[in-house]
Amino acid sequence: MTTKKTRELNNPFILPNNNRIYTNKKKQKIASDMLERYTGSPAQLFQKQIILTNFEYYIERFESLCGDVRTRGSAMSAVHSKKTGVSIVNFSIGSPTAALIIELLAMTDPKAVLLLGMCGGLHRSLKKGDFIVPTAAIRDEGASRHFMPPQVPALPTFKIQKFVSQIIIEKGFDYRTGVIHTTDYRFWEFNDKFKAQLYEERALGIDMETATLFVAGFASKVPIGALLLVSDLPLKRGGIKTKASAKAVFRKYTDLHLDIGIRSMSEINKRGEHIRHYRW
Repeated sequence: MTTKKTRELNNPFILPNNNRIYTNKKKQKIASDMLERYTGSPAQLFQKQIILTNFEYYIERFESLCGDVRTRGSAMSAVHSKKTGVSIVNFSIGSPTAALIIELLAMTDPKAVLLLGMCGGLHRSLKKGDFIVPTAAIRDEGASRHFMPPQVPALPTFKIQKFVSQIIIEKGFDYRTGVIHTTDYRFWEFNDKFKAQLYEERALGIDMETATLFVAGFASKVPIGALLLVSDLPLKRGGIKTKASAKAVFRKYTDLHLDIGIRSMSEINKRGEHIRHYRW
């Protein structure tokens, strides 16, 4: 009897990739150990729905709202909630750590992962506090190149985005959809050539993780989506985020952002459609 694996091995157009987390047993063992070391949580503590954040304040609020166990590892922190079936991880900031956390979380075989991130609003119609449900992201960073060729688009898992948008509407709020520009270039706000490029792209927002998470998630068989909050308007005069303005955004919007994320992840397994719309 010819199996799928045998057919793949006999196919000259399929090149084996032993770098994938799901094909490399040695990598899996190291990743499992690293997950606990970095987050302070062993794989069995993680719930099947996981929220990702860049902010410790989100960890604190999640723990206050529904958390059971909070851990701190050498580089990241996590809170787990059995009653909601959701875990949250603060993986810090940037493209390299975004790629790392996806490969580590692949060891827990999550059903859905959702980034609750913040972005700079680029379109003139946006204002602070607006929600963006990204339909794609521009790969202007380095980490995603290690997972997929540059011509592969950075796309979320559609059915996660669909369910998140449904929850937003049910709660009586609005959202925008569009493309996010992901870059590992900090202080781009002072580069006029870069800003001109952003205008030409017509991207809605800019951040440092979304594209990496989408590509690394696709490559690692981790279903992932994102709900971004516009935290600043860097193309407008006086619109660059400051310590004071960031604090105000946290106070005003964190609980709402978290509430939508928690509800989306806690209910997607019961109310949502089958998340993986194709099988790898």
